[in-house]
Amino acid sequence: MDGSNANPGTGCPVMHGGNTGTDNSVTKWWPQSLNLDILHQKDARTNPMDADYDHRAAVKALDYDAVKADVQALMTDSQDWWPADWGHYGGLMIRLAWHSAGSYRMGDGRGGAGSGNIRFAPLNSWPDNASLDKARRLLWPVKKKYGNALSWADLIILAGNMAYESMGLKTFGFGFGREDIWGPEKDVYWGSENEWLAPSENRYGDLDVPSTMDNPLAAVHMGLIYVNPEGVNGNPDPARTALHVRETFARMAMDDEETAALTCGGHTVGKAHGGGGAHDQIGAEPEGEGVHTQGFGWSNPGHKGLAANAFTSGIEGAWTKHPTQWDMGYFDYLFGYEWELTKSPAGANQWQPVNMPEDEMPVDASDPSQRKRPMMTDADMAMKVDPIYNEICQKFRADPEYFAETFGRAWFKLTHRDMGPRANYYGPDVPAEDLIWQDPIPAGSTSYDVAAVKAEIAGSGLSTADMIATAWDSARTFRGSDKRGGANGARIRLAPQKDWQGNEPERLARVLGVLEPIAAKSGASVADVIVLAGNVGLEQSAKAAGFGIEVPFTPGRGDATDAQTDADSFSVLEPLADGFRNWQKDQYPVSPEAMMLDRAQLLGVTAAEMTVLVGGMRVLGTNHGGTKHGVFTDREGQLTTDFFVNLTDMANTWEPINAGGHYEVRDRKTGSVKWTATSADLVFGSNSILRGYAEVYAQDDNAEKFVRDCVAAWTKVINADRFDLVA
Repeated sequence: MDGSNANPGTGCPVMHGGNTGTDNSVTKWWPQSLNLDILHQKDARTNPMDADYDHRAAVKALDYDAVKADVQALMTDSQDWWPADWGHYGGLMIRLAWHSAGSYRMGDGRGGAGSGNIRFAPLNSWPDNASLDKARRLLWPVKKKYGNALSWADLIILAGNMAYESMGLKTFGFGFGREDIWGPEKDVYWGSENEWLAPSENRYGDLDVPSTMDNPLAAVHMGLIYVNPEGVNGNPDPARTALHVRETFARMAMDDEETAALTCGGHTVGKAHGGGGAHDQIGAEPEGEGVHTQGFGWSNPGHKGLAANAFTSGIEGAWTKHPTQWDMGYFDYLFGYEWELTKSPAGANQWQPVNMPEDEMPVDASDPSQRKRPMMTDADMAMKVDPIYNEICQKFRADPEYFAETFGRAWFKLTHRDMGPRANYYGPDVPAEDLIWQDPIPAGSTSYDVAAVKAEIAGSGLSTADMIATAWDSARTFRGSDKRGGANGARIRLAPQKDWQGNEPERLARVLGVLEPIAAKSGASVADVIVLAGNVGLEQSAKAAGFGIEVPFTPGRGDATDAQTDADSFSVLEPLADGFRNWQKDQYPVSPEAMMLDRAQLLGVTAAEMTVLVGGMRVLGTNHGGTKHGVFTDREGQLTTDFFVNLTDMANTWEPINAGGHYEVRDRKTGSVKWTATSADLVFGSNSILRGYAEVYAQDDNAEKFVRDCVAAWTKVINADRFDLVA
């Protein structure tokens, strides 16, 4: 048998040693475990597509017009099992797109609509996303028909676009090209909160200072819905709510005008749902229901097949007289009437108009013979009460075309924010205009003499450490989460990056002073020359270690200008720590190795690649400020395996020397200090998983493999943002 002591009387099979649940991780008891799984979540073993499947090629072959027509037709094809409000699914599909995109957060670029993550927990089971499981099932026939080429991520956003188009708005544009993931994104920390609409004191340092809101905010207040629709802390106060709305949208790089446009335009169509019972009558979320529910959640015994009885937030009612039309009705209601506090049928706080004639009210979502009183949330009233938002709304109200244009652009930004540069957009509706939030980069030259430039760099007098560190600093800003940053564009020479502490501004200016004239003379971009310098430094270091190797290089990077750079939005890319260069800006509650892991995940490297890069950069002397922590070699500047050999040598001991996470590596017999280190160094010898990788490179037979692997990992990071090569 398998050693199990299972009691046959319990009905549990004897042969049941499999760990088949996620609630019992084999590493959860480790006192200092690192979640290295976040580096491997897109492993080929989870992807059902063929190894040679090329999603970009498949997307290019899509019949875009046919897809759009099918999605638009679906809007008015109401299904008995989930009937549409007023026979039109537009509001539901807009909410699906909004909530998928609205999970994006500018701080680390995680969340957003770019991967179809809303299909999985926790997003698919957040109360804020109630009944969006139905929206996705309604879209299934279209997904089924077009198959691999139409990702769920694209379809979800396209559904929102086509909803608006079918209701009369000319949208700003749409880009196909998002690629699905096949399980939830394990790297995203959604926050510590675990209670739906818990008291706000749990997520603010000071309720009167919106900027003290937790970052990241907890899942139950995701995305653009940070603010309780009933008011801050559930207490209606539109002026106070306005301040919190402003902070919420700012965290998504939205200004006041974009915020007002999205709020007003989002509520121009559709309705809130709180008429079909009370919260305590609604079933569990999708992941909490039984198998028989078909993966649906939030069962509603009071629904009775009527759209008007759907239940989502507990707030009930439409915002406009014609909720399936794009018009100016939202402003007509908001500013045309006085509003008073009331309760929804489910007991939620909301606002109702005073003395509105019945014939001005919207009809019932199921029965057109009945009129229902409209409503406004506290966030809607904020648009009226806050002087800044009010002024913007008055401008919209006076110019419907301006409102439509502003909303269209803001909606496009919301739904495409994490797609990266325009090279990742496909289809006939991609706007030709370069938008600053897309971080545009002009094409660079490919016709210059690469070998001649490399020779110039090699003879420039720059050290290998200077060349490698500058190229790394230029590339390490890349975030796979939203495809921002990276070496392309050479924004390291522009504000704010040139002044970041992590980039060693004085050293950077000196290196750029050498490289920029070489670029000008050769016709190459500065971006290409920076990368070439790093490659030259790596090649020289490998040669010094006895290995001749050429680092792959593809020209064509461009140089962005200040006018193409939104300095404010780039501020969030500033590194607070870089374990690869053994540096952190300050002391943080999070360990240096955990911050290094976060950086590695954003860069898209595996645990093995992270290991080889750190080991390589240590012996090359690329530490920030020239510190010697982790430089476990007497051959600095040579691409050797010395870091791993000495890290795994039991003739050494590691002794903490201060509370700042610094250590001395000492000879076990004599006690003499051989080197110093940080925890970002020593974790590769203490964490059992990382030590396994380190031991590979410490072996006598893997010196050449180390050089090859280091070059490959380097090239992967350096080219992470070359979307132009695969477009």
